[in-house]
Amino acid sequence: MIESLPDRQLKKSDPHDRFIYTVSELNGDVRTLLETGFPILWLEGEISNFAAPSSGHWYFSLKDSKAQVRCAMFKNKNKNTGFTPKQGDLVLIKARISLYEARGEYQLITEDMEEAGFGALQRAYDALKKKLESEGLFNSAVKKALPAYPKTIGVISSPTGAAIQDVLSVFSRRYPLADVLLYPVQVQGEGSAQQISTAIAQASREKQCDVLLLCRGGGSLEDLWSFNEEIVARAIFHCEIPIISGIGHEIDFTIADFVADKRAPTPSAGAELMTPNRDDLDSYFKSISTQLIRNIKEKLNHKNSQLLHLNKRLKHPSQHLQELSQSVDECELRLHQAFRHNIKYKTLALQQLQTQLTAYNPQYTLANHAQKLSFLQHTLVNRMQSLIENKQNQFTIAARTLHTVSPLATLGRGYSIVQQRNTNCIIRSHTDVQPDDGIKVKLNDGQLLCKVTKTLSE
Repeated sequence: MIESLPDRQLKKSDPHDRFIYTVSELNGDVRTLLETGFPILWLEGEISNFAAPSSGHWYFSLKDSKAQVRCAMFKNKNKNTGFTPKQGDLVLIKARISLYEARGEYQLITEDMEEAGFGALQRAYDALKKKLESEGLFNSAVKKALPAYPKTIGVISSPTGAAIQDVLSVFSRRYPLADVLLYPVQVQGEGSAQQISTAIAQASREKQCDVLLLCRGGGSLEDLWSFNEEIVARAIFHCEIPIISGIGHEIDFTIADFVADKRAPTPSAGAELMTPNRDDLDSYFKSISTQLIRNIKEKLNHKNSQLLHLNKRLKHPSQHLQELSQSVDECELRLHQAFRHNIKYKTLALQQLQTQLTAYNPQYTLANHAQKLSFLQHTLVNRMQSLIENKQNQFTIAARTLHTVSPLATLGRGYSIVQQRNTNCIIRSHTDVQPDDGIKVKLNDGQLLCKVTKTLSE
């Protein structure tokens, strides 16, 4: 509701006492009315005449098929949008109405801007995909293996959609042995993501199923958006039962496809992926049956052979008793023989011990040692006498040899020894003395004291 402005002062320049505005005053009042009379509002439209000067502010027109309006988004606001719009982009803006007084044009002062329609959804999709991938929710190492022959299959889907009918038809055709448990959910619209995540958590908690199929038919990105919600992705990741995603058509990829343990291009393909083919099972069972029959026949033949062999070995009790009696007699004979052999062995051992005992008798040992002592004494006396005689002979020969080379023997043969009188040094040459030197001549029976009168050479 637009409130009236306060009364202005009358300008007396007009004789009729009329209100007279200047253009600036008018534009100022209109601006006040617009800014106070309209709340902040949301508009959707197409970008046109976009301009981004060096100041960092954005100026553009927002238009639809019939009209357009000028808009401004200042730097402190547009830096938080996360994207730069371009000509033709469909956007959703949050703005307040104002008036650019200098030109008298009303405009929208934009506070926030989002990409409208597919663009915004695609940005949200890419951001969530990047976040979950960085946390490891898409890691193939944590994905669970699918059971080869599930007994109970859980399907999380709309109970009234075409997808559930296609899936049930595949189950009936390929693998009618399995029980199918439907978890009915809303697969599109507000609250659908919460229903899907709740159904996944319930199936994981109750564990009535061996495998789960999460499916719905094709549609636009907006139609499939429930399967791009973070709450659904985390429910799939934490589910303890293997999950196959069969959402949309082959070209459709949702966040749920990346988190699921296996992705199928369509719901029907998901149903085929999680079930074995009945024809293949028939062939497998026929092969197993043939092998089983063959094994049973071989087993029976083997048992028959064993039975025939046992029949041949079967004996009359009296014959068996006779054989046992004979065996007892043989044991008795072997026992007597072993007993005799043992007595003989023990007797020989006793004789050996007696011989050893006799050998170690102290009286016998003393006599033996006395005999050895007498022999050693006689041997010692003989060797001592022989050694003394030998040494006496050696002494006699040495004395004779010594006398032969003794200087005394030489003197006895007429020779003499000449020495210096004072030093007793033996004189061996005429050059050892000088005339008038005193010398001493040693003879066999005495010595001569002489004086050299003259020395001559030969």
